[in-house]
Amino acid sequence: MLEAENIPESADAERVMEQMIAKGATIIFAHSFGYQDPVLNVAKKYPNVTFLHAGGYKDAPNFGTYWGNNFEGMYLTGIAASAATKTNKIGFVIGLPIPNILASVNAFELGAKSVNPKATTTITVNGTFSDSVKEAAAVNALADAGADVIACFVDSPITVVKTAESRGLYSVGLWSGALKQFAPKGWLTGVVMTWGDVYTQEVKDILAKTWKPGHVVGGIESNLVTLADFGPSVSADTKTKIAKAKADIISGKLAVFTGPLKDNTGKEVMPAGKTGGADLLNTTNWLVEGVVGQVK
Repeated sequence: MLEAENIPESADAERVMEQMIAKGATIIFAHSFGYQDPVLNVAKKYPNVTFLHAGGYKDAPNFGTYWGNNFEGMYLTGIAASAATKTNKIGFVIGLPIPNILASVNAFELGAKSVNPKATTTITVNGTFSDSVKEAAAVNALADAGADVIACFVDSPITVVKTAESRGLYSVGLWSGALKQFAPKGWLTGVVMTWGDVYTQEVKDILAKTWKPGHVVGGIESNLVTLADFGPSVSADTKTKIAKAKADIISGKLAVFTGPLKDNTGKEVMPAGKTGGADLLNTTNWLVEGVVGQVK
């Protein structure tokens, strides 16, 4: 297995993939949203190589995508955040306002509202997925504005969690279940994404020549999207509410996005009787009522 880390989302990504192919790689996983177009450029040149991309939405004969329905997990973490806040102000640090992140922020706010109608979520857009200076500054600014719980959608959430802890705030993590160690007092929970089963199945299908290009999405019903262990301040009652909501999502009793829904400008974005599913990961361009911020 050939690995390369911290490759810019540019022609550099194309160069690295071509180097891997020259060394014999026939399957390439490109695990960053911004790699989509570089991957497609290389895929056209190497039709006998199969490319799998994280979070993409485009199609090609030798190009498939995979992702977790992160907004289902975010809805559940919103319940924990809403139960913890004393100010009813929750901060959310994001890298870029792309559809699956906006869907996650919206679901988080809807989860928070389900147990605390007064809860609001204020977003800060850093313009990049990995900048520890901007992430720390965002947390501090949100804290100064009154937020007492901080969530995030950035590539490396350690800075967010550690800064929140230093300010005496509660925190909600992303990606890893190991973040609790950085916030022993304020940690609530987080969305954990585990890619192993997806990688394994895709490779098995390719080797068996049964693979077809498509979009693989797993939700909270799978082990692709799970919740991290709860922190010490999450009450038994809150855990029960989260468990019930999770069971209802899996059974279909609860749809995270159920109309009528308005965006944060008052415009109806989902009429009564309609629900939104995983398609929102690729189409969301609005912020739900209760989220403070703008889509730029």
